[in-house]
Amino acid sequence: MNIKISYKWLLEYLDTDASPFELQKYLSLCGPSVEHVTKVGDAERGGLTDYVLDIEITSNRIDMAAVMGIAREAQAILPQFGKKAKLKELKLSPPVKPVNELKISITDPSHTANRILGIVLDNITIGQSPDYIKKRLESAGIRALNNVVDITNYVMLEIGHPAHVFDYDRIHSNKLIFRKSKKGEKIISLEDKTYSLPGDDIVIEDGDGRIIDLPGIIGTSNSIVLPTTKRILFFIDNNDPVKMRRSSMKLGIRTVAATYNEKLPDPELGYTALLRGIQLYQKNAGARIASTIHDIYPHPRKEKSMKVYLKDIQRVMGVPIKENIITEILQRLGFKVLRHEDEELAYPDGVSFQVTVPTYRTDDISIKEDIIEEVARVYGYFNLPNNISPMVYIEQPKDIEKLFDVQRKIKYFLKNIGLHEVLNYSMISKELIEKMDLKLDNKLKIENTISEEIAFLRTSILPSLIKNIKENEGKRDILKFFEIAKVYEKKQSDLPNEIYRLGIAVNTSFADLKGIIEAILRDLNIKAYVTKKWVSQHFAKNLSAEILIADRSAVRFGQLKQSYQNNFEIKNKVYLAEFELNILLDNYKLVSPYVVPPQYALIKLDANIKSSKYNFDEIKKIAYKQSKLLHSIEYISSYKDTVTVRYYFTSAKENITEENAKKELEKILKVLV
Repeated sequence: MNIKISYKWLLEYLDTDASPFELQKYLSLCGPSVEHVTKVGDAERGGLTDYVLDIEITSNRIDMAAVMGIAREAQAILPQFGKKAKLKELKLSPPVKPVNELKISITDPSHTANRILGIVLDNITIGQSPDYIKKRLESAGIRALNNVVDITNYVMLEIGHPAHVFDYDRIHSNKLIFRKSKKGEKIISLEDKTYSLPGDDIVIEDGDGRIIDLPGIIGTSNSIVLPTTKRILFFIDNNDPVKMRRSSMKLGIRTVAATYNEKLPDPELGYTALLRGIQLYQKNAGARIASTIHDIYPHPRKEKSMKVYLKDIQRVMGVPIKENIITEILQRLGFKVLRHEDEELAYPDGVSFQVTVPTYRTDDISIKEDIIEEVARVYGYFNLPNNISPMVYIEQPKDIEKLFDVQRKIKYFLKNIGLHEVLNYSMISKELIEKMDLKLDNKLKIENTISEEIAFLRTSILPSLIKNIKENEGKRDILKFFEIAKVYEKKQSDLPNEIYRLGIAVNTSFADLKGIIEAILRDLNIKAYVTKKWVSQHFAKNLSAEILIADRSAVRFGQLKQSYQNNFEIKNKVYLAEFELNILLDNYKLVSPYVVPPQYALIKLDANIKSSKYNFDEIKKIAYKQSKLLHSIEYISSYKDTVTVRYYFTSAKENITEENAKKELEKILKVLV
């Protein structure tokens, strides 16, 4: 999963002199990958400049999926690069017991939850959130609704634990009872969509037996906060992640809260999240405390403790790392460290560390090797010795390493030219297959599927991408998505073949898509390929093509045929491409062929060209024909029917001026424009 957080928001938790781009560089080297840093301001932020960091969070590190978590990581990593970094204290106080307490009963007779926290607040005023909250939520991809609902999302992104809010007066008999659902029970979501529960789902009912929440996944319309709401129950629950994921997948509900909850956030964070929410409600909604805090926590999470020897750390890392550096790294990560002198037979006079793991890391730190890995990554893998010979060549990596290298390279490139990565299930529904007029007997049906939404293994990425276009149409004008994933090919016996593919979907133009494809191949140093016409039942006539690399079909692309576009009820044209990654892998060159650098300086100029008139190949041919000083051309980006191209000019005889280069560009543009 990825999170997007504001740089200024991060600075509220971290005292640092690191710039946004230094954060990107250093965190990516030793911690979470910061895939993008986007400058926002003026129109987007009311004239105030800020930066948004797009950060990839691995599934085992849900503790980092929050401003507080990234601040903790930065505190550990930045000092390794000479940057100041210290966590700022979040000052929170327990609420004062109210004089006139409103009653609320919260029970969990079946012990379904790990922890349940709740408090009643009154004197609520519903309105718009302050601009800083709205902008931070919108930067993270969450739509701002009102001050009461927005605070639950704000707390989740800031602290790292999901939260929920009920209209207190809509909870019948002031009772919340956790239980497991019965098969066929129905709920109506906040969007007024009816779901039939498969059974054994964790639900909350009120005193009249009405289901008022599917905790950790989605709220229900019968307890939603209304514009007239005056009293609320601010609520935090921590549940079994397996049950969360199973219910979410069976029902086909993928909310941000479900994504967090199925990765089991630290229940200890629940109390911090509750206090932070109370603080924000008091500040932004006029809230008053109307009950004591209800806290059901039958089995509090315990810290782990383990012994790690200095000699083991030094042996695994291959460097004589000093004791104080080890201690500093672990303490900055939030671990408690005690040094010991041991006299065990295996380590006479050996130095060891008794390391206590914080509760937010007990899921991913379980053995001493995990501790060593933490020290090594923050110290910097690039600082560790390797066995690469100092000869002047680069050894080609093994296939799996090369595959990951190609995937990383493609993802980084596509994100930098404005495409958004999507992650879909490898399984699709019968309905999706039928919309694409594919044969069910050629698909791979899953036995005992938990949901009809994920009943068949997919043989193409494109149906999922078309669905993504449909789901996002209307939210923005330009849609550009890509996905790298496995598809499956049925065999007569045994398990299916797994094939890696790259899929792209845009709603701009055929020329734009072709330019993106050519730019990918160029970035992978693949130059020997042939583009030819290709006919497909799914693509429009004369607007589909195929790229062959070494006589193998590597890419097929085109405009989705109108009939299929109608099946998905999509308004704008859709352009699709699907790459065979194994063919790219076979032809990808790890390093670019050596090119003699120009003797004289290059002058760089950009120009915008209507892509509906020419494709990128034609733009290149015309440009080279018109200018003898043109050294190279680079595809930069596309917007609607316009492509941005970068031209590099130089001379083999002398330095040229920018005026010379502009005259050359004018000659090119006279033909193109």
